[in-house]
Amino acid sequence: MSNRHSDNTTSGEDDLEKQLTNDTDHIQQRDVHRIQTSEDGQFVWLGNKKFVKSELFSAFGGTLNPGWTKPSEHKFANPAPLGLSAFALTTFCLSLINAGAMGVKNDSVVVGLAMFYGGLIQLLAGMWEMSVENTFGALALSSYGGFWMSFSAISIPWFNVAASYTDPVELENAVGFYLLGWAIFTFMLVLCTLKATVAFCSLFVFLDITFLLLSIGKLAPSHNCTVTGGVFGVITAFIAWYNAYAGVATKQNSYLTVTGLPLPKFGKNA
Repeated sequence: MSNRHSDNTTSGEDDLEKQLTNDTDHIQQRDVHRIQTSEDGQFVWLGNKKFVKSELFSAFGGTLNPGWTKPSEHKFANPAPLGLSAFALTTFCLSLINAGAMGVKNDSVVVGLAMFYGGLIQLLAGMWEMSVENTFGALALSSYGGFWMSFSAISIPWFNVAASYTDPVELENAVGFYLLGWAIFTFMLVLCTLKATVAFCSLFVFLDITFLLLSIGKLAPSHNCTVTGGVFGVITAFIAWYNAYAGVATKQNSYLTVTGLPLPKFGKNA
């Protein structure tokens, strides 16, 4: 009799423990995306784990992560400065030509740069961003790496892209549509950086303006818009280099390091 009662009690306790475990798992799954801060602002809860706020503030271009995030669990170097540097140099050279600097009009020198550094190297950096669990960085770097490779393909005779157009106006309009599509894509990324830092958000804002001006320059057509787009492209390149420096400069290798300046927060849950 006592053994049966003991067995029933044990079974009831096991059922209760399983129910509590299931409830806890459900709460953890429900709260995994919640972000809470302490009253003094020094700590942050990501889901049910507590972190020091200063250790999580990576919302600047140095890591290409637009929000609060825990450190990567993998021992892997930060690929963001490589991708940003590849993007910056290629953008800088093409933008100077678009702006008409020194009277240079032939952009052939950018083709190799766009194919290998801005294209291939940036694509690799985007793939490596996946290894450090950075979805935004993987999307941005891989996409713009693809942009530079596809852009250079237009000028490479082997791909027969430009040569397939018998009407120069049709080619200009097609390139305008191409640039407009990238402006729309970049605007989507701008919306994902509104909780980041000034330098990080500014990079995509200026890049979006650059794409928009260049697309108008092709579709209008407007030489002034193309020149202005070149000027904005140069500014974009310097912002990208700044963000790259933020990711590579540390107290161990430099006397001058960069800390992110947060954008103003709006709303209760910002």
